[in-house]
Amino acid sequence: MTTGEMSYQCYIDGKWIDSEQHIAVENPATGEIFARVPDCTTEHADEALASSQQALQSWKMLPAIERGRHIFRLIETLKPKRDHFARLLVLEQGKTLNEAYGEFDDTLTYLTYSAEAARRLEGKIFPSDNAGEQLWIQKVPYGVTIGLCAFNYPLALIGRKVGPALVTGNTIIVKPHEATPVTAMEFAKTVEEAGIPQGVINVISGSGIAVGEHLVKSPITQLVTLTGSIRAGQAICRAVAENITAVSLELGGKASFIVLEDADIDKAADAVVTSRYANCGQVCICAELVLVHEKVAEEFTRKVVEKVKQLKVGDPMDNPDMGPSVTAQNLNRVETIVRDTIESGAKLACGGERPLGAQFEKGNWYLPTVLTEVTPDMAAAREEIFGPVLPIVKIKSYDDAVAITNRREDGLSCYLWTNDYRTIMDGISRLEVGTVFVNKQIVGYIQGYHSGHKRSGIGGEDGVYGIEGYLQKRTVYLNSN
Repeated sequence: MTTGEMSYQCYIDGKWIDSEQHIAVENPATGEIFARVPDCTTEHADEALASSQQALQSWKMLPAIERGRHIFRLIETLKPKRDHFARLLVLEQGKTLNEAYGEFDDTLTYLTYSAEAARRLEGKIFPSDNAGEQLWIQKVPYGVTIGLCAFNYPLALIGRKVGPALVTGNTIIVKPHEATPVTAMEFAKTVEEAGIPQGVINVISGSGIAVGEHLVKSPITQLVTLTGSIRAGQAICRAVAENITAVSLELGGKASFIVLEDADIDKAADAVVTSRYANCGQVCICAELVLVHEKVAEEFTRKVVEKVKQLKVGDPMDNPDMGPSVTAQNLNRVETIVRDTIESGAKLACGGERPLGAQFEKGNWYLPTVLTEVTPDMAAAREEIFGPVLPIVKIKSYDDAVAITNRREDGLSCYLWTNDYRTIMDGISRLEVGTVFVNKQIVGYIQGYHSGHKRSGIGGEDGVYGIEGYLQKRTVYLNSN
């Protein structure tokens, strides 16, 4: 281990446990290794599963308000660490410092909403067919839950899963992505400091193929909640088939950004830049494909390109507009999509390469990119890019936009820019996605619901429906005679 590298252990059953092998964690801005975490084995996974199962009975029997108080203590322990976690997120994930502070604040919001929900967990009572009898529908926890987190929001996704799981009476094993596990290990320190009962939250690192699959396939596991790619979701579904384990899958998509001829072009141009290049384009609901009416395409494209050329790329600690991609693998994929699209006849309006300068010679850097004269059959229009590339397709009509959007096998989100009320109402009904942003840039409110249609997922996160996703129903026929 090199001088200055941070070293971590996994948190299992309230104890810190190391492994023989370790995973090196790189700073995406420099490519330098700054930390190592355990590359845990299936034996470690079994220890975590046994711990979670052991803790489950006493945890779920606590009144919900007591479980909520534990979450509040976790929140209060986290709050003074805002600067620490923000800088760690920059170091590990590459988002700008402002975005990192936003992620920390979102994490607290997720946890707070869950803790406050403790007195709002509801069941139902229905009339019975017989006198002296009641029919109840209770909502009860699943049990041991596996929380699998993506690399784009290493801390917020933990809060998004841990809060609802705990308040509803489940125990949870958090498994972070191999590229961004350090934040999870630091979160585990906070779990210990907050006095969360041992086994209620376990944190384990390792490969998704070995450790993740073992956790998911275990008969102890009763719920798997994943934020990740469609391919990862398909693998999870295959893995849980034997035990028919419940799943909540928040997967990828390719959000159309539809700009019709009556749209406010200036506002739409501002919105698409924000909605594409946030977090270096690594947000599942980012605008992935512009579908702009041919009557306004030239004006809209010119304004977008002007704005994108002004975006500053640099050391994310200095708060530029955009930092690096998280992994070299993701960057290579972006470069391949851009190259294939240009070879198919698209034009490069700006970007399309690594920034110039000594500081960009290492790390996962790519300039904000705009591709024009793209057609729906080209790679950038077909594939989820998950990077700072905006392909622009001209359309002849609103119906063209709906057809291009709906022919996809995924359906996570879509942006619709128009001032025609009838078109808005039609789009809300016809666009086959989980979220429609109408004359709105990328956003997510805790009281909403984040879910995908078709291959973009099963279940969802946030709000009352997100909380309910961590509960199953139990019917009770209560005869007092």
